[in-house]
Amino acid sequence: MAKPHLQPGRVYRTEEFKPFDANAGRVVRRLVAKGLLEALRKGLYYAPLTSSFGPVPPSESTLLHAFFRGRPYLRTGPSVWNSLWLGTTAVEATPLVYNTTRSGLVKLAGRTFELRRNRFPRHPSAEFFVIDLLENGSRAGLDAELAGRALVDSLRAGRFDATKLEVMAAKYATDSTQAFVHDVIEAAA
Repeated sequence: MAKPHLQPGRVYRTEEFKPFDANAGRVVRRLVAKGLLEALRKGLYYAPLTSSFGPVPPSESTLLHAFFRGRPYLRTGPSVWNSLWLGTTAVEATPLVYNTTRSGLVKLAGRTFELRRNRFPRHPSAEFFVIDLLENGSRAGLDAELAGRALVDSLRAGRFDATKLEVMAAKYATDSTQAFVHDVIEAAA
């Protein structure tokens, strides 16, 4: 049996060890017993990485990429929305992750993520995240009046493109958010 070469800091799935033994689970159990892998959850394992300060947990993007098996996902939530400067200062307890396969809370490497099966663009623009914020206003503690004024100012300053904003609203927003965006764009003109 060939010995797998593990990259420290990488997250693996059990099936990646099939080339080394017909029973991939046996390979994984041996590697875990030797301390070469750490179990994150069923079928998901981490090759530990250490720094001069001690063990380094897997990065969020590495973890999510392995969890979704390379399928598309989008990390969003207050940390993204706050950067839009539209009046939110929400603290993020549970990151929101849009994906194409499942919804619900999932715990990965001691961190909890809220997964939401939702449509999203492959390459989201700032305008998409504005729509995302407006759609999730209650989660972000958004004051609609304050956000509307801030969005008008941002459109006038050229921080967001009105046409892109309207396109994103048409594709990804409810009717009420589309109406809100339409009113904001008219006020900014």
